[in-house]
Amino acid sequence: MRVKVCGINSEEAFDAAVESGADWIGFVFFPPSPRFVTPVRAAELSARRAGGPPRVGLFVDPTEQAISAALAALPLDILQLYASPARVAALRRHFGRMVWRAVGVTRRDDLPYEAGDADALLIEAKAPVEATRPGGNARRFDWLVMAGWQAPAPWILAGGLDAGNVAEAVAMTRASAVDVSSGVERRPGVKDPILIRAFIAAARGAARPAEATGPAGRTGADRLP
Repeated sequence: MRVKVCGINSEEAFDAAVESGADWIGFVFFPPSPRFVTPVRAAELSARRAGGPPRVGLFVDPTEQAISAALAALPLDILQLYASPARVAALRRHFGRMVWRAVGVTRRDDLPYEAGDADALLIEAKAPVEATRPGGNARRFDWLVMAGWQAPAPWILAGGLDAGNVAEAVAMTRASAVDVSSGVERRPGVKDPILIRAFIAAARGAARPAEATGPAGRTGADRLP
């Protein structure tokens, strides 16, 4: 089981995620989010541990200039994009970085059957119409809609996960990689090191799909960077 902790914006959160064995560290470069950090701040936090988990930069409909500014400050390993498949493909070609495309899901028809040029897909609840951001809204979708879905690429489960429900989520979806943000916060935008440690422990203890072919087929988590 692999775990991404997203929305890191404090020294305490960064240290807790790294020391607890997070597989990816996520920085949010989207100002409306309570987890927003500037590229300079993300670089300061990232410098606390040379090497370690790959750094993921989250962008929403970004310009090339916005991504370039982030990359000039710190060497992101992965770009997590809220953008159309065509835009994802263009940005992947332009920057030569691995790209994850976020996909919001409410019902079965929302599940993707093509990955396009994305290296992986992040599957989460679709944002409500009144939301100010496309993700990180502490919402989960009905995991039963994933039954029988054949994933077109490696994928990560996100949306409303916490230490109390991640085992159920993994059992129902056969996910072998999960992403958490609001589920490890004491209030929006404020990560709690205790909750980070609890989530990673709970995720690691969840039943891994291993060699079984579950609702999403072979998940391909080992092919994720």
